[in-house]
Amino acid sequence: MDGRDGGRRAYIGSYTSAGGRGITTAAVDPDTGALTALDHTDAVPDPSYLVLGPGGTMLYAVSETEDGKAAALSLTDPDRPRPAGEAVPVDGSGPTHLTCAAGRLITANYTSGSVSSLPLRPDGTLGSPPVVLRHHGFGPVSSRQEGPHAHAVVPDPSGRWLLSVDLGTDSVWTYRLDGDGGAPRPHGRTPLRPGNGPRHLVFHPDGERAYVVNELRSTVTGCRWDGETGILEPTGEARTLPEDVGEAENHPSGLVLSPDGRRLWVANRGHDSIAVLALDPAGERMEPVTTVPCGGHWPRDLVLDPTGRRLYAANERSGDVTWFELDPDGVPHRSGALEVPAATRVLFG
Repeated sequence: MDGRDGGRRAYIGSYTSAGGRGITTAAVDPDTGALTALDHTDAVPDPSYLVLGPGGTMLYAVSETEDGKAAALSLTDPDRPRPAGEAVPVDGSGPTHLTCAAGRLITANYTSGSVSSLPLRPDGTLGSPPVVLRHHGFGPVSSRQEGPHAHAVVPDPSGRWLLSVDLGTDSVWTYRLDGDGGAPRPHGRTPLRPGNGPRHLVFHPDGERAYVVNELRSTVTGCRWDGETGILEPTGEARTLPEDVGEAENHPSGLVLSPDGRRLWVANRGHDSIAVLALDPAGERMEPVTTVPCGGHWPRDLVLDPTGRRLYAANERSGDVTWFELDPDGVPHRSGALEVPAATRVLFG
């Protein structure tokens, strides 16, 4: 999304309950990638995750609160997103992630362990009521896995399936998407290693591989994906920490895959680093390359800019967004930072 000066914009979510400004709009320098804050709105409480709608005319946000909601914001003025209608209840608690798929806005509700699906009206505003799909089960880490905790919802490259990553049940739930705008329908469930605590998932550019970052084990699980049958099959794991570092105080969050499918980057909260993993040409084997400091404390989100040349880390507890230039080997080198209290998400328009 370009602003009034023709430059690209970034939208940064933050926890208003922790002193954040809500959603900050920043200009992106086309030469250096530097961010400059332009405006902010706190109209949505705790907008911890953001996504653009079809056509880029709407910005959608979760409101990660006990009585969870989703909100639509108009980008008629890309520098100043403004609410488009009232925030809509998702009938789930603590929504942490959302996506647009098959004509609907879909949220992953962490606290209630469910997935909610809201219709999108022709003008991009949110309809109601939501259709709620509830996960069930638990894992061996009683302090974190006493029940289901849906953490992410990701459509597959074909647009026929939705994958929901559940930290509490150590599994990825698969739903069939209705091309006519109907709610997702349950299809299957893929168990991962007990105690992994899966958090987020990305697809390989070939559409036949997927990678799941595990919050409780500091690992990434590689998987085969069959877009015809909707079956996900785990194939192996790789660590996100150096061998001499224990995983007890580390909790990986975001992961990013390079456009050519040769590098994975993972944000390590606690170790406060970015892990670099190399993939073989087939995307089967993951090899840790190095870790570098994330530039702050508690990197909640990690994102690649549209040029593919820079990484941005939203460091929640140090209150900043740090950006990095990527060298030819995919190793990040810190380039600059913008103060954003309680930052949780960076999204390029």
